[in-house]
Amino acid sequence: MPGRTWDLFCRVVDNFGDIGFCWRLAKGLTAGELARVRLWLDDLQSFARIEPGLVPRLNEQMLQGVEIRRWKDTLDEAQFMPLPEVVVQGFGCALPAAYLLAMAKGPARPVWIDLEYLSAEPWIDAFHGRPSPHPVYPLVKHFFFPGFTAESGGLLRERDLKSRRDTFRQDGAGVRSWWGALGLAPPVRGERRLSLFCYPNRAALPLLKTLAQAGEETWTVLIPEGILRAELADFPGAADLAMGRPATIGTLRLVMLPFLSQDDYDRLLWSCDVNFVRGEDSFVRAQWAGRPFIWQIYPQEGAVHLTKLEAFLDRYTTEWPQCLTAEWRSLWLDWNSSDLAIGRSWQQWWQGRPGWEPLVSRWSEALFEQSDLAWRLAQFARDLLK
Repeated sequence: MPGRTWDLFCRVVDNFGDIGFCWRLAKGLTAGELARVRLWLDDLQSFARIEPGLVPRLNEQMLQGVEIRRWKDTLDEAQFMPLPEVVVQGFGCALPAAYLLAMAKGPARPVWIDLEYLSAEPWIDAFHGRPSPHPVYPLVKHFFFPGFTAESGGLLRERDLKSRRDTFRQDGAGVRSWWGALGLAPPVRGERRLSLFCYPNRAALPLLKTLAQAGEETWTVLIPEGILRAELADFPGAADLAMGRPATIGTLRLVMLPFLSQDDYDRLLWSCDVNFVRGEDSFVRAQWAGRPFIWQIYPQEGAVHLTKLEAFLDRYTTEWPQCLTAEWRSLWLDWNSSDLAIGRSWQQWWQGRPGWEPLVSRWSEALFEQSDLAWRLAQFARDLLK
């Protein structure tokens, strides 16, 4: 398998989620000596926000063993040569017309894989790996579905992720130093820390107001720069929140964080008591962190996203007592429905913490026992190349 050549195409749709996933995948394939990867991207500026080593002005560069190419619709067939053995279109992004034509007329046609979005819905296991002939060209693409079961494409992670996570948590001096690099002292007794990464959400303000009246506990809420600007503008005491200028309202302290690299975002998830995450990439990283998390799924028309949310909750809490399941479902649905009554569901959820906290950790450990997505994808491609 070492030495296989791959092209991975990614269009940056929501700024960071798609490229965050594809960059992790490219590194995983390369680091595991599963493939030599060319990563084609249409937005290098967004990529540079999560990967400081990138030089956005360059059309071609090597970074951490991955060859990175700027993807422009004006590229002609010659600029894609030589064709690789495996072609992956990330999240169903359409391949360039010139590239598709080169694949069709080449003497050895590459394996073509359509890497889909993650879902916990039961039907994906049956559709995972299915072929789809092209309507015009003599080409066949195969669908690859990430998922939570052995029958799916699995979840993306680095091989040493668990050891890095555990080593970081056990290094008290290192953790203090990391907090210090963010301009924060380590948490004090009675202080909880919550990372809040989300889409615009009317429920954010009542949630923060609830945390501002938490009683004996204090909450430090860490908000990435640019998140919830409109919502915070309506929160008395938070309108002046800025980088290096926290805001304190009752038992709540709001802190604005600079945009973090992927590695530092992992450390944030590992260090907080609760993580609010959105989309797909941070959703999966929160599960590897083994901390309690609340997921905001990308909204879709007709509220079909809530069906996907419920499918994950069904799988995540399948062995839990019904009372704990109800608390998680209530909070997650309130958050994803922008329900202004979220303060009550938050309080009920947090009070149930002694019951669900060990179950959260157990879920993460069970996922680590599975093979990872990069390995499964490489095996899948190898079987098709036979």
